[in-house]
Amino acid sequence: MQRIVIKVGSNVITRENGLPDESVFASIVDQIATLKQKGVEVLLVSSGAVASARPLIPDSARWSKTVQRQVLAAVGQPRLMRLYTELFGEKDLLCAQVLATKEDFRDKSHYLNMKNCLLSLLRENIVPIINENDVVAVQELMFTDNDELSALVATMVDADLLMLLTSVDGILDFSQTPPALVRSIQADDASTQQLIVSKRSSAGRGGMVSKYRMALKAAQSGITVHIANGKVSGLIERVAQGAHEGTRFEPQRKRSAVKRWLPFANREPKGRVFVDEKAAHTLRSTVCSLLPVGIQKVEGSFEKGDLIEIFDAENQHIGLGLAQYGAETAQKWVGLKGKRPLVHYDYLLVD
Repeated sequence: MQRIVIKVGSNVITRENGLPDESVFASIVDQIATLKQKGVEVLLVSSGAVASARPLIPDSARWSKTVQRQVLAAVGQPRLMRLYTELFGEKDLLCAQVLATKEDFRDKSHYLNMKNCLLSLLRENIVPIINENDVVAVQELMFTDNDELSALVATMVDADLLMLLTSVDGILDFSQTPPALVRSIQADDASTQQLIVSKRSSAGRGGMVSKYRMALKAAQSGITVHIANGKVSGLIERVAQGAHEGTRFEPQRKRSAVKRWLPFANREPKGRVFVDEKAAHTLRSTVCSLLPVGIQKVEGSFEKGDLIEIFDAENQHIGLGLAQYGAETAQKWVGLKGKRPLVHYDYLLVD
């Protein structure tokens, strides 16, 4: 594993009273420092800003949820970074703060700017510490949680491994008594979601359902994912060295940069395209582009570069893609041979 993204949840790095658990912070930093000595590139997605500020403002519950998040994040984020800076400094390592909103992943220029920044930090042997910018991230700018953010970062930098660290051992099968740890999940197997208890953590916004969904998406993009207990001593090092701990999501074949981004794009499709039976079969069974000759109907008003959805004649979803020209031209070329692909296979993601 040459490039790793580690996400630590609020329940991992805080005590029950909401204060930072400095022993856990120190353990995480120690393990990252050891990995970096071995030449491994590490990006850390860390929760904990809001949770660490709550004890300092005990009456924050009187505010609206949005104001609570903004104020607590504004107070807690500097405290969080100060602790990381001191601990990494003891290891002669620099760390850097990177705050993100969902808009940074929707917009192509924002996306590339952030990617270039993260890769530049890695080249300079600096540990990026990434968190959602809760001060400005409200409503449509919010990630579901830092599980989503970490999966987005992992696909952005083409990571080999994503660790989603929580305060439990992994995904548990509650149909058994006692509940049994699910050791391995294939990236194309969504059936195990029915085993998960839908419950959010007490300190953060996420829960196991969120971790499961993001882990599945990342694994489908070719990234190995582990959901594991971040409080277990030495776990980060062992997983990075190939140990099978927690719940492991087995990766599929690596996708191109664009195809890794598409499942996480969080952009509203601007159009829908319906294809005939032959085109649907070809798209699902081979690596190919979407040609006008197989298109039966075009809906919506889209331009070149917009996200569009592809369906078969039975209204079954086939995939997503980036249009190579606008809806007006697509309408004109419906069913015609010898025309340019509406979606080139480099920009096509089939379900």
